[in-house]
Amino acid sequence: MDCDVLIVGAGPTGLVLALFLTRLGIRVRIIDKTSAPGTTSRALAVQARTLEFYRQVGLADAVVTMGRRVVAVNLWVGGRRRAHAVLGEIGAGISPFPYALVFPQDEHEQLLVDRLLALGVIVERETTLAGFEDLQDRIRARLQTEERSDTTCSARFIAGCDGAHSTVRESLSIGFPGGTYEHTFYVADVEGGGPPVDGNIHVDLDQSDFVAVFPLKREGHARLVGTVRPGSESEKDLAWEDVSHTAIEHLQMRVDRVNWFSTYRVHHRVANAFRRGRAFLVGDAAHIHSPVGGQGMNTGIGDAVNLAWKLAAVIRDRADPALLDTYEPERIAFARRLVATTDRAFTGITSSTRSARLFRMDVVPAVLPALFKLPLTRRLLFRTISQTTIEYRDSPLSEGRAGRVSGGDRLPWVPASAGSADNFEPLRSLDWQVHVYGDVSPALRALCDSRRLAVHSFVWSSQAARAGLTRDAVYVVRPDGYIGLASADASADAVAAYFDTRRLQLG
Repeated sequence: MDCDVLIVGAGPTGLVLALFLTRLGIRVRIIDKTSAPGTTSRALAVQARTLEFYRQVGLADAVVTMGRRVVAVNLWVGGRRRAHAVLGEIGAGISPFPYALVFPQDEHEQLLVDRLLALGVIVERETTLAGFEDLQDRIRARLQTEERSDTTCSARFIAGCDGAHSTVRESLSIGFPGGTYEHTFYVADVEGGGPPVDGNIHVDLDQSDFVAVFPLKREGHARLVGTVRPGSESEKDLAWEDVSHTAIEHLQMRVDRVNWFSTYRVHHRVANAFRRGRAFLVGDAAHIHSPVGGQGMNTGIGDAVNLAWKLAAVIRDRADPALLDTYEPERIAFARRLVATTDRAFTGITSSTRSARLFRMDVVPAVLPALFKLPLTRRLLFRTISQTTIEYRDSPLSEGRAGRVSGGDRLPWVPASAGSADNFEPLRSLDWQVHVYGDVSPALRALCDSRRLAVHSFVWSSQAARAGLTRDAVYVVRPDGYIGLASADASADAVAAYFDTRRLQLG
């Protein structure tokens, strides 16, 4: 084999897949048709769950340092500020990253490229996938380089991280049902001033216009997302002059310089399948949706992490190939729910119908301020947008319940206590492990030692109880930080049976 996994597409999803696989000892090749990383981007938000994944590979601190924490969100309607929601550490006690973070995709990609390069992996630029065959025991792919010469790559698996117009998906003849929203949107990197250039997020809604202002790390710089002037959507080459400036004027924003400007149409689609044989669809190749909530890039990264450890386990002969069957059901269910929810929200924000205008101009401003004052609402909002509520309870890999925690749930975060680190620190191993919050029984300790399964015991605390954990229970944790088995009776036999029935090997 030329490599274990051929990754097509070097956006954030493909780069994260390559990073995790490389850290797990898997040989990858990653190709991309572009000549360099992107210099413009629509994706801005890095959610808490993504930062938790990044912490596992030593990347979170760099992203937090390079990004900008958002203190508050402001909602304007027709030029009047109708809601001001202080975010701060809105997710305190839920995640070690309890805040909203803005880190533009172009800078994000470059950081990932640099980390891969440090590990000896180079993105093969100006290289396209001309086609591939699944030969049952391997993939044989035809690659075309900038010189128009064809080469062949042999790999165990291929991952299509090549976006909405995925060559991998089209080669597999997998349907991509959904639709396209009526408006044309723009994204612009600008320098300027005025009330909305204050480090917070500002959203202005109008009868037929909206704009969102996102703060960037450099003072006086912001990213704008909004609609182009009605009637100009059919023009081929749109420019800043085609932007509908009503909402911008309502915010009293001054734009001194436009560094770059790009337009796009927003789609909502989910592929009919995320896998066929040795080929997988990941990120935008599998699902695309509206930008509401900053979920798109983060969902693709979640796909990549979910797939990476499973591919590594199969390639290293530590799991039956059937493990790969769990990728699609675990990720496609969330993708479908996400497309449905963001579709409803986006339609409410952008639709020109009378009911939609009434909703965004009257209902939202009247209800939102009161909701944001409720601690329960704020925590629910954080859990939803941060993606910390994603769970795989229906997966074949999920079993049992102990306390409020079930198999398939994300491991609840327990902060560090005197003399010990938090319970996410051991997840850096990227391997299966057992957590016990209390005392570890001799039988369990002996089983874990015999199977080379790391067991981590934490002092029982009120924080563990608040997280929903049960004292002395056993929690088998997957390499991606989700619970595989939750056993309230701390049975060593249950742990052994969990691995044996699923044919999972350790060490």
